Amino acid sequence: MGTSRSDTGAPGLTNRLVVVMAVATGAIVANLYYAQPLLHEVATAFHSGTASTSLVITATQIGYAVGLVLLVPLGDIHARRPLVSLVFAVAALALVVCAVSPTLWLFELGSVAAGCASVGGQIMVPFAADLASPARRGRVVARIMTGLLLGILLARTVSGAVAQVAGWRAIYWVSAGLMVAFSALLHRVLAPEPSRPHVPYRRLVGSSLQLLATLPTLRRRAWHGAAVFAAFSVLWTSLAFLLSGAPFHYSNAVIGLFGLAGVAGVLAANLAGRLADTHHTTFTTLSAGVLTAGSFALLAAGRTSLGFLLAGVVVLDLGTQSMQITNQAIIYTLAPDARSRINSAYMFCYFVGGALGSVTAGVVLASAGWDWVCLLGAGFGALSLVMVVVDRIWPVPVGHDRRLTAAEPVAGAPAEH
Repeated sequence: MGTSRSDTGAPGLTNRLVVVMAVATGAIVANLYYAQPLLHEVATAFHSGTASTSLVITATQIGYAVGLVLLVPLGDIHARRPLVSLVFAVAALALVVCAVSPTLWLFELGSVAAGCASVGGQIMVPFAADLASPARRGRVVARIMTGLLLGILLARTVSGAVAQVAGWRAIYWVSAGLMVAFSALLHRVLAPEPSRPHVPYRRLVGSSLQLLATLPTLRRRAWHGAAVFAAFSVLWTSLAFLLSGAPFHYSNAVIGLFGLAGVAGVLAANLAGRLADTHHTTFTTLSAGVLTAGSFALLAAGRTSLGFLLAGVVVLDLGTQSMQITNQAIIYTLAPDARSRINSAYMFCYFVGGALGSVTAGVVLASAGWDWVCLLGAGFGALSLVMVVVDRIWPVPVGHDRRLTAAEPVAGAPAEH
């Protein structure tokens, strides 16, 4: 039997190409966050209320969730170079709609489309994992995730700065231009791929979530991811309310700068990637769970102390990013010909956890205060540690994860003849 590119890695995957893919991933995921510091100006421009304007963020998130389920799995049946280029082009069109929208409803519709196309980053991550050799896979994924993380961290700051100079619509024009440039660049520099097995689209989408039933390791890693992202969302849903009140009384601009404390996650991503490459995934999983849960002790003390608050933000980000990189390094080894669908299923669970964290944080903060918010976050982090214990007592038997190949597509799809 011949060796596939999934096993050996693509010889053309240079460090320069990894950097281009990482920057492109950060640029497209940033589209999810540009509106957050601009909502007041958007409300003024459209003469809309706070509640209706806030739906812009919800619309973007809905679009992203739809894209995870409907677009990301396409990477397993279509060559990803033209797919990635097309998604970036669609993102550009959606951003232009946002930039020229005369009404709030059209702006929100453009936001749904922009959010949906922002899953281009989630197509890029498994693409990079497929191109990398097994010895480099963890580090390559970590570098792509570094670009994604930097896109998230810098989006709010860049958006505010551009709006200050040229108005709130300008960032959408700037990003649309970037999307067009990256669409052309990626089509030129990404490697072509061999033909893939044909799978009917309905079966393809359905098989993404069916992988959770097929692959026990994927289920357990999805649990870890959902738990730590729920904890992460607990903090970032409630932090602005804490910082805007006593004793801090910070402005929106200063509150936005707290996102930059997450730069520590960049370091965590690269360290976790190196450890994953050397099979220290149990250590990184346990460490990430402890950091995530333990960070809320610092955050609780940060109720009246800026130093403890910043320390808690940094530690939480370290834990979250370490867990994410470890999870992705593991799940991409399970079924090389289904990496896009695996990523779709995993990220769906990841964002379900985040949504649960956000909803419960709002309720707990309103009814019980900051200390109980921190207890809630620590509880979500502890759920990851529970799975560490389960893994220790009932490990997944070697070979129990069904490994899918081109000759055995998911969900009974016919093999290519």
